[in-house]
Formats: sequence, C-alpha cells, structure tokens
Amino acid sequence: MDLLLIVLPVFFIFFAGWLGQKLLGFDIKSISKMALYIMSPFLAFRTFYTTPLAMEFVYIFVFCCLLSLVLMVVTWLTNLALRGDRQKLSAMILGGAFMNSGNYGAPVVLFALGAVAFDYAVVMMVFQSFLMNSIGILVASIGGREQATLKDSLLQVVKMPVIYGALLGVVLQLLSIDLPNAVMDAVGLVADASIPTVMLVLGMQLAAMQRRRVSYRFVSATVGIRMILSPMLALLILHFMPLDDLIKAVLFIQAAMPAAANTTLLAIQFDTEPDLVSFTTFITTIISLLTIPYVLFLVGV
Repeated sequence: MDLLLIVLPVFFIFFAGWLGQKLLGFDIKSISKMALYIMSPFLAFRTFYTTPLAMEFVYIFVFCCLLSLVLMVVTWLTNLALRGDRQKLSAMILGGAFMNSGNYGAPVVLFALGAVAFDYAVVMMVFQSFLMNSIGILVASIGGREQATLKDSLLQVVKMPVIYGALLGVVLQLLSIDLPNAVMDAVGLVADASIPTVMLVLGMQLAAMQRRRVSYRFVSATVGIRMILSPMLALLILHFMPLDDLIKAVLFIQAAMPAAANTTLLAIQFDTEPDLVSFTTFITTIISLLTIPYVLFLVGV
C-alpha cells in the first residue's frame, strides 16, 4: 500500500493532463517545446550544481552507458526482425533504452532503501538525464518525419540548452562558486515545475493519441525490452562491477523502471512516432505496478 501511495501521484498527473486535453484541447507541441527549451535546462543546472561529485560515480556512469548501449543494439536487431523503418527504430529506442529514473525511480528507492540510497539514485538520474538529452535527442531527430541527416541531428543536440545548463552546473560546482539564495530560489521554482509539466504533456498526448496509428507489435517488443530485458542486463553488468550491495540494488531498481516520460517530449518535438512512444510509456508505467514490488523483493526489501 505504501508503494502504491508513491506511484499514485504520477497517475493523478497523467489523468490531469488527459482530462485537460479532452476538455480544452491544448497545443501539445508548444507546451512540450516550452518544457524542453525553458524548464529542463533549469532542472539540469540545479541537479548538476547541487549533486556532489565522487569516484563511485564513474562506475555508475559506465553502468548507464553500457546498459543503454546494449539495449539500443538489441532494439536495433528487434526492429530489423519486425521490418520496421527508421521512425519505428527511433521510437523503440526512446521507449526501450531510457528509463524513468527521476520522478518515479528516485522516490521508490527512497522509500525502499532510505536516504543514502536515494543519493545514488539521484546520481544515476543525472547521468540518465545527460544520455537522454544527448543520445536521446540524436535518436529522436534522426527518426523524425523530416528525415534529418546525421549532421542535422548533431546540430539539434548542440542547440539543446539543457546540455549547457548541465555543463554550467558542473563548472560552478567544481569552481566552488556559491550562488545567492535568491538566484537558486528562482532556479528551483522553474526546475520544480518541469517534472509535473512533462507528466502533464504525457497525459495530453495519451488523450490525443489515435489508437489506429499505434503499431502494437512494436509497442509489445519495446515493453518487453524495457520491463524484462533491461533489469536482466543490469544484473549481468553489475555482476562484474566492484560496487557495494546497496549501490547495486539502487541501479537494479532503476533499470527496472518504466519508460521515461521525457521521451514523449522528444517524440512530440521531432515528430518521431509520438503515439507509439507515449503509449509505450503508459503501458510500461501500468505494468510497473506489478513488476516493481517483485524487483524490491529480489533486492531484499
């Protein structure tokens, strides 16, 4: 019941976005662009500025990169078997390789393993955010309807202000520059607004989704990659890493999380099968109500 109470707010926000879209009919792409280009850089800056750097983080970063790389390779092979096009491949990678480690995974870790574990969960969230806002943007751009070239896609990554927000946060932290409280309060207000906005956009996209446009065999394959293969691969990678049991438990739990809500923003922004991506996110989130308690049982909670 306690775990359900952590998950329920996410579903309430989904529903609020869904209901708002049904009743009022918002311009979803404009709202998603605001979240990507204005709100997310503030969140990235605050996260990288306030999260202390430590040597253990190198292993967490390597874990994130290896897991994402293997998942992308498996997704590519799966797309070949399903005879999908470039758009389908990009959408599957967005749904299969990037997990909701922030506004879902981190609270679950806090409830299950405590404050110390939560710090490691935040670190993984930071690295996942970096990968999603670099590789994820590249994948979404390549698979967009405009059929961008690799050069055009790299330019899209360079133009994303969220990367510069993260880099600025790291630089200021390394230089030990303390910003005034008034500045951080302003940053915090925008950063805090970014997460619920992303969740609202997902609910809106679900309301606007046309079921006939969703390729269910691609959704099923992506759901299997995200909810089954990802935690299994995580266990294999962690077996060879010199980390203590607590950190391994955190990374395993995070790897079992549903698809990241931010991938819906990217899919909408670049028109990369947004219905497929948003539906995958919705289905994996529903399934997680059953799978996450089992994952917690496996780590001894």
